[in-house]
Amino acid sequence: MALKPTETKPLHFVFGKSNYRWMLISMAVVVIGFILMIGDTDIYDFRKIVLAPLVVMIGFVLGFYSILKKPDVKA
Repeated sequence: MALKPTETKPLHFVFGKSNYRWMLISMAVVVIGFILMIGDTDIYDFRKIVLAPLVVMIGFVLGFYSILKKPDVKA
């Protein structure tokens, strides 16, 4: 009994290449924000109180953008 060859459909990923690129960028920005929070300086330093949380939030916003962005469609 011979098996019939089946048609193969192209593999479609949920996200496109640009989505993954934006996700990696957002993860890097979040890591940079957490790196800005560490250190031996004063706990009430501008870098730790204002700058680092803003950088982390920008990273999360970029992450949401990378998830919600429509993948590039190739014709």
